[in-house]
Amino acid sequence: MARTHLPLNALRAFECAARHLSFTLAAAELSVTQAAVSQQVRGLEARLGVSLFRRLPRGLALTDEGLALLPVLVDAFGRIESVIQQFDNGHFFEVLSVGVVGTFAVGWLIPRLRLFRDSCPFIDLRLMTHNNVVDLAAEGLDFAIRFGDGNWPGLQAEALMDAPLCVLCAPAVAARVRRPQDLAHETLLRSYRAEDWPGWFAAAGVDCPAIRGPVFDSSRLMVEAAVQGAGVALAPSSMFERELQEGRLVRPLGISVATGSYWLTRLRSRPVSPAMALFRDWLLAQAAAAALPAG
Repeated sequence: MARTHLPLNALRAFECAARHLSFTLAAAELSVTQAAVSQQVRGLEARLGVSLFRRLPRGLALTDEGLALLPVLVDAFGRIESVIQQFDNGHFFEVLSVGVVGTFAVGWLIPRLRLFRDSCPFIDLRLMTHNNVVDLAAEGLDFAIRFGDGNWPGLQAEALMDAPLCVLCAPAVAARVRRPQDLAHETLLRSYRAEDWPGWFAAAGVDCPAIRGPVFDSSRLMVEAAVQGAGVALAPSSMFERELQEGRLVRPLGISVATGSYWLTRLRSRPVSPAMALFRDWLLAQAAAAALPAG
C-alpha cells in the first residue's frame, strides 16, 4: 500500500495526542474537537495499517509503532516551527550565532550593535560570551571572535585588529607609577596568559619582578579590579576606551607589547550562509574604520 502523501493534519493530531496521551488535551491545543482528533488518528492508523495507541479505560498508551513514530514527528514539527518563526512582516530572519570573547564584546562590539542592526535588520543575532576557550562545533556557533595568534586547527581565521597590552590602573595608583621599575611595588593583576607581564617588562627593558597578584580568566574582570584600586592590569587599552575617557582608568606608561590580535574564526567545514557573509563584511569594515587615524 502506498504510504506517501500522508495527511499532515492527521500526523499533527497523532503527534499532539501522543505528547499528551490524551485526545482531549490534544484537541484543546489544536483548537478542534476531541472527536476530530480521534477521527484523524484512526484515519492515520488505517492508512499505515497499524495501531498507534492502545485505548485504555483511563487514557492512552503508545504502541511500539507509536513510540517509533513520535520522536520523528516531534523533531519534524519542531524544525518547521523554528523556520516559520523566522518569518515576520514578509521577511525571513536568518539566525546568526556568534561566540565573542567577553573583553571584545563589551569593549568594542556592543557599542556598535545598533549600527549592525541598522545595516542588517533581518539577521537575528545571537551573542554568547566566552573566555577564549570555545568549541564552535559543539556549541553550534557560526563564528567565534577570539584573541591569539590566529592559529587554531580546523578553523578559518581572519584578523580583525591588533590589541597590544598596556599598563592600566586607577588614577590614585597611576600617581605612584612614573617608570617601569615602580611597578615592582604594586600588585600586578594577572590574566590566564602567564607570559604577558614578563613580555611587557622585556619590552620595557627592565627585569620582571615577582608577580603574585590574583589571576583572572577575563581581562574585563581584571581591569574592573584595577579600576577599583585592587592593582595594576595589563590589557589592550583599545577595549577600555570608555573607562579611559571617563578618567576611571589611566594608562601611566607609554610602553606596550603585542602578544596577539582579535580574530574572526569559523569552521573550515562550515558553508558560509548569507547572514555569515553580511556579518563578516560588516565586522571587517568596522574594524578597518576603527583603525584609521582621526582627522
